[in-house]
Amino acid sequence: MTRSPSISFEFFPPKTDKGRENLKATREQLAALNPEYFSVTFGAGGSTREHTLEIVREIQAESRVDAAPHLSCIGSTRENIQQLLNEYQSAGIHRLVSLRGDIPEGMQDTGEFHYANELISFIRETTGDQFHIEVAAYPEMHPEADNATADLNNFKRKVESGANGAITQYFYNADAYFYFIDACQKLGINIPIVPGIMPITNYKQLASFSSACGAEIPRWMSNKLQEYGDDLESIRTFGIDFTAGMCQRLLDQGAPGLHFYTLNKSEASLAIYQQLNLTPV
Repeated sequence: MTRSPSISFEFFPPKTDKGRENLKATREQLAALNPEYFSVTFGAGGSTREHTLEIVREIQAESRVDAAPHLSCIGSTRENIQQLLNEYQSAGIHRLVSLRGDIPEGMQDTGEFHYANELISFIRETTGDQFHIEVAAYPEMHPEADNATADLNNFKRKVESGANGAITQYFYNADAYFYFIDACQKLGINIPIVPGIMPITNYKQLASFSSACGAEIPRWMSNKLQEYGDDLESIRTFGIDFTAGMCQRLLDQGAPGLHFYTLNKSEASLAIYQQLNLTPV
């Protein structure tokens, strides 16, 4: 029996009442696809901590889809991480996305944890196997890594600390993902590594995100998107067609699922999903 791919969607905590209304509509539309979970980001230095908690509680209470809060350790102490873990357990949360997190500009004291593997070890020490832990993976290398080997060894440390699965940074070169999977297998890393998918709807926004996180936009694609200028409909059509084709190749060649970075919008993710002819499970 062929196992259906794992589909999940990522949101960020809205800052306004209107944003919360929009997110609720988005997650209701995406819930119809029966995803494995909805993840909710955690701002740099824990800046959205309370909002993240509110949104995952809403998802857990109002949706049949599991909520998976991001938990980043930069700027945190063991005490406040333990408090959050207790709150998530009380809310019936069983999955976490555990990250180092970005270091806010000007932050001098990064807290009691410095790397994601330290956070994962702490979660395992204090809660055992109560949480399914996802971590981040970087097929095109973390922008702060010294080199690809060092980055891969860092990923291995996270796995050995107790990670159950991983979500990659988004990419537009499927071969980078396959090469990364091969390198992981050679190191004995066998957890599911789900490709992160960023729908293309706005080139300027995408270029800004990619510059910050180290994701590569292939030159041919960048040239093509720039040709469209402000024609957002053409950018959207191209982006959906290309990304759906890449997703199909990823699934056909063994990727265990897809994790969509939605930016709190459903349309592009839904359009890609529909082109893949996946059946909600």
